[in-house]
Amino acid sequence: MARPGSKPSSSTPELVSPPRSCCQRSRISLRRHEEEKGGARLPGRPGHPRLPGHAKSRLCRRLPGSGTEQLPAATEHPDDSSSNRKRMGRRVQEEGRGASANGHRARATATGPAPQELAVGETRFSSCPKTSYLPFHSLSTRIEKLRTWKLEQQLFSRICWNNNLSDMSLLPFSFVSKAIKLLFSKLCPGYWIGIGDEDQAFSITMALEDSGRQRWQPANITKYGKIGGNVSVARDLGSTAAPVSEVDPYVILQMSTTPGTKFKTKTVTNSSHPVWNETFSFLIQSQVKNVLELSICDEDLITKDDICFKIFYDVSEVLPGKLLRKTFLLDPQGREELDVEFLMEKISGYPENLITNSVLVARELACLDVCLDRAGRTALTAGQDKLELELVLKGSYEDTQTFTLDTAPVFRFHYLAAQDAELSGHLRSSRNSGWNSDNSAGHFTVPLRSLTTGKEVTIDVPATNAPGVRLQLKADSCPKELAVRLGFDLCAEEQAFLSRRKQVVAKALKQALQLDRDLQEDEVPVVGIMAEGGGARAMTSLYGHLLALQKLGLLDCVTYFSGISGATWTMAHLYSDPEWSQRDLEGPISHAREHLAKSKLEAFSPERLASYRRELQLRAEQGHPTTVVDLWALVLESMLHGQVMDQKLSGQRVALERGQNPLPLYLSLNVKENNLDTLDFKEWVEFSPYEVGFLKYGGFVPPELFGSKFFMGQLMKRLPESRICFLEGIWSNIFSLNLLDTWYDLTCSGGDWKQHIKDKIQNLEKASVASSATSSWMESSWLKPGTALAQAFKGFLTGRPLHQCGANFLHGLQLHQDYCNQKDFSIWADCQLDSTPSRLTPQEPQLCLVDPGYFINTSCSSMLRPGRKMDLILSFNYSLNSPFEALQQTELYCRARGLPFPHVELSPEDQHQPKECHLFSDPTCPEAPVLLHFPLVNVSFKDHSAPGVQRSPAELPAGQVDVTRDTSPYALYNMTYKEEDFDRLLRLSDYNVQNSQAAILQALKTALKRRVPETRPSGAQI
Repeated sequence: MARPGSKPSSSTPELVSPPRSCCQRSRISLRRHEEEKGGARLPGRPGHPRLPGHAKSRLCRRLPGSGTEQLPAATEHPDDSSSNRKRMGRRVQEEGRGASANGHRARATATGPAPQELAVGETRFSSCPKTSYLPFHSLSTRIEKLRTWKLEQQLFSRICWNNNLSDMSLLPFSFVSKAIKLLFSKLCPGYWIGIGDEDQAFSITMALEDSGRQRWQPANITKYGKIGGNVSVARDLGSTAAPVSEVDPYVILQMSTTPGTKFKTKTVTNSSHPVWNETFSFLIQSQVKNVLELSICDEDLITKDDICFKIFYDVSEVLPGKLLRKTFLLDPQGREELDVEFLMEKISGYPENLITNSVLVARELACLDVCLDRAGRTALTAGQDKLELELVLKGSYEDTQTFTLDTAPVFRFHYLAAQDAELSGHLRSSRNSGWNSDNSAGHFTVPLRSLTTGKEVTIDVPATNAPGVRLQLKADSCPKELAVRLGFDLCAEEQAFLSRRKQVVAKALKQALQLDRDLQEDEVPVVGIMAEGGGARAMTSLYGHLLALQKLGLLDCVTYFSGISGATWTMAHLYSDPEWSQRDLEGPISHAREHLAKSKLEAFSPERLASYRRELQLRAEQGHPTTVVDLWALVLESMLHGQVMDQKLSGQRVALERGQNPLPLYLSLNVKENNLDTLDFKEWVEFSPYEVGFLKYGGFVPPELFGSKFFMGQLMKRLPESRICFLEGIWSNIFSLNLLDTWYDLTCSGGDWKQHIKDKIQNLEKASVASSATSSWMESSWLKPGTALAQAFKGFLTGRPLHQCGANFLHGLQLHQDYCNQKDFSIWADCQLDSTPSRLTPQEPQLCLVDPGYFINTSCSSMLRPGRKMDLILSFNYSLNSPFEALQQTELYCRARGLPFPHVELSPEDQHQPKECHLFSDPTCPEAPVLLHFPLVNVSFKDHSAPGVQRSPAELPAGQVDVTRDTSPYALYNMTYKEEDFDRLLRLSDYNVQNSQAAILQALKTALKRRVPETRPSGAQI
């Protein structure tokens, strides 16, 4: 664990045993923020003026210019005489002191008895020269006109509206209140309505709305070391949250680092100035990033509750024993504020073992075994209901488990050892599990702190319908070793492979460059292949490129072999043969030619569809989630191979045992299933035969465990390893796109992409400056109150209806308190969400993996992983009409992230007519690799059948390969090639590499010179 004044190692996980005082308890308090200005108070509700109960319906509307518009007259109520109205106006003005001369939001309300009082906060009343009354029969007439509106039909179709609204007295007051408010907002735009009840008689008061801003100051939140809270007061909520009615606010408090601990205040109905006065506390671990999440919500009876504001606060700013008061600005465009008080206190507790790589933290887990005492089992008689026992352990991996007493299995819960957890249970009849079930009988709670580790305890379950039921409980510790590797260095298996592979590369370089001595291991340059995606076109062209490297004797000079999308189809097929690079490639090429040329209708035959269904059912039975991406994987396997290929990623280790082949690296992107497009949130996920993991977090698992279920770095349930076809479906997953991804792909140019990256960099810099200045921040502006339609529209744009779904092996792990400042994390942290731990991947139970082409059509992140220290990259491009776009995007991205990458500078001639090979380097940056880029172009191949061999007139048609137009037979979504088209593309790729032999050899010499400047080839100079 990082210590003050020292920088922790980013490579080796550190085992930490904090002192007994490492756990802290904090108290959060939302308390009354006393106003600077005075005001009369409502008895029983501090801060709320009480209005006269005799007010009925009053309505006025200010016309443009001057004067008022008078609505239809009605019979005046005896209590609503002119003098009474004037007295009420004066009283409201006195109680709402400090109203500005130009007017604030005007409102007046009728209130009833104490149980149904309407709290309206600091009410200010604007003078209305003339008023009129709106009788209920007029209200009913207008409501009938609205009945055709879809929204009102949905909300109020079961309400009987009549002239005196007598049937509405049978409904809850808050429901009727909201119903009338919503309808009035449609009937009379520009009016504000307040509703009160008195002896079940409804009164309505309306006044002119004002456009002036209101200051919102909900309550104070206080934090203590066992961080706890007293939620007390909010002000002027209605000014922003509900422009036509009061809100029904409540507050939710939670921390992602204290799973299972979530607090909710009571709901204060119809109030813009609610008073809560409730206290909460959190037990926190000081070595992780503790961020308090405060959600201020508006309760709705019918629709989903609205989130008015969401605040995040890093509690590490609070010093133990010192009261801290803060004021949060809730809306940058408004004056709404939240006043918060925090107090931290240290507490003694059990020492907790932590394992960390300075970004992720694995906390110590405990497990609880629960089983039914065999001596206490109750035999069921004929016709007797089955009894179900529901066990709940909040914050545990399992959360809730249910079983019937006649089965009585053994259950296990996994939870944080330092957590103040408790097991709750409920014994009930299987027929009485609904609303009519007894909520008290059969309930029990067991604090887990009371259990002794390793000792079995028996408890009685209170139940009148099943006496003698007893449970056996046993708490124990979990294994200290993690199933997830935490570290940013290369794994031990890869480092051992590098040692073996460098021996092969050294021999190949000595022969290719005609060196006069053998190279030592540290003198061998690291060469990698970086293959872009492009469907069947990429698969075919990559075969041609590899064939050419093999013919030139340069394939053994390559150490790493990375690819995405269609390039991974070639890679996965090749590595099914452990000796593929040492054998003739014509075998795999013939296999690819055969299956690309055949009809793809066979993949959709009834027999194949039935086999897909059986396979998906088997995966579901094994515990894997099944999605359309899994179906795509099976269809792809049928199209490319025509049979089931029983191969797994872990099986490719055989091809690396002696270093006989390059190490394959496959890439994918993890994205958000909803709410964000790929450009706004993406995380690189690397697959190799040794491990699968996130580059940003430094968390990896063996491929055998990918898809299994994890919690806090521990393996919870091991599932069978998926066949590699399902991984190919993930690597080329083009189905989990959203509308924004599609729109970007159709409309954005290279310049737009560059501008997007620049904007992101600026936003991240601003966020970094803001985070350094304050430890709190607001949720996205989409969460502002009054933007429900905007939220729904954004969800429509960013949702992924066909998303891929897989278990998250980082699930439950927490973020280190200083994770944002770790270089290994910041290199790959390119999203604004990276500063919000609760929104990052470790808090998600599932992953959503897509083709990296959604972002950049490149596998550069694997090549540029710091531990690999690349000297030369062979970049193979498979784009039809953008030979440099992905490369330029890669350069821009890498420079923004601080990754070493050569300058991609092109002359106008090269952009207009690309050559077969382009060399890029950056002499000013020694860490940047040399890069050879091979665009998919037909320059000299059309005139030459081989390097230096001119085509005869009869051979010229064979050189006509169309790789520029959208009408080309090699279009992205075309999965069926004629054999002659396949061969032409293959030979073109083969020719372009062979024709660039001199450039490749020169690049190898440059790479070698970077390692050993004094080494000279025999009879030549480097």
